[in-house]
Amino acid sequence: MRLVSFKRNGKATLGVREGEEVRILGDETLESLLARGVDLVEYASPRAAQERLAADELKLLPPLQRPPKIICVGLNFSDHTAESKYEQPDYPTLFLRVTTSLVAHEQPMIRPRVTDSEGLDFEGEIAVVLGKGGRHISKAEALSHVAGYSVFNDGSVREYQFKTPQWTVGKNFDATGAFGPDLVTADELPPGAKGLRLETRLNGQVVQSASTDEMIFDVASLISIISEAITLEPGDVIVSGTPSGIGWARNPRLLMKAGDVCEVSVEKIGTLRNVIADEDAV
Repeated sequence: MRLVSFKRNGKATLGVREGEEVRILGDETLESLLARGVDLVEYASPRAAQERLAADELKLLPPLQRPPKIICVGLNFSDHTAESKYEQPDYPTLFLRVTTSLVAHEQPMIRPRVTDSEGLDFEGEIAVVLGKGGRHISKAEALSHVAGYSVFNDGSVREYQFKTPQWTVGKNFDATGAFGPDLVTADELPPGAKGLRLETRLNGQVVQSASTDEMIFDVASLISIISEAITLEPGDVIVSGTPSGIGWARNPRLLMKAGDVCEVSVEKIGTLRNVIADEDAV
């Protein structure tokens, strides 16, 4: 099942994508449903009286606008670690994103005015949305905590990412973390979203391509390891890492500028598309 969040009559609305249409479910958010422990598939089961809208006429929002936590994973593909000139760590490299950094499908990713070069880079990734929380979750039980999956572009302002050993600022400029378009429930995909092709295109050119099988720490491992330290909550988002091909590591560098179109596609999940805009032009 494909769930979408969109703005209607000035407020967030939830629906189910069914072909070229979206069936409206109501104005309770995914965050609220997951916090209440609602089974999304059961909640969204067809009801004849529900209103439908044309999908291409909707202004989408990120699937979750204010998830409790956004936990990102760095250096989770060995080829990306090598191009970044780090030694491969034997523990997940974790950092946090804030909700003000999120931007929806078909909304502009913003290249901030403070960057003195074309320093906004792309990172295509899979986003894992938790339906159940917990602490000390075993790897064997971890996938039962997943509500579904989406697509993420972890837009990174590289000059600021590398100002200090901590990456937080460069990963949290407003409207740099694209998220969507759909939340695909876990029952629609292989366990742990394994074996799926992840691809990033910049202006139609393929710049990243890898299988999720190449992740060093798979989805179940990430949930289990993170929960050793942090209590996970329903609605938390884990952004699971990017493969090689980032623009900063290329010679010459290939970084996003105003007017560029960046698309991240994940097999069976969908395509996230954003045009790049300069902050002063928005």
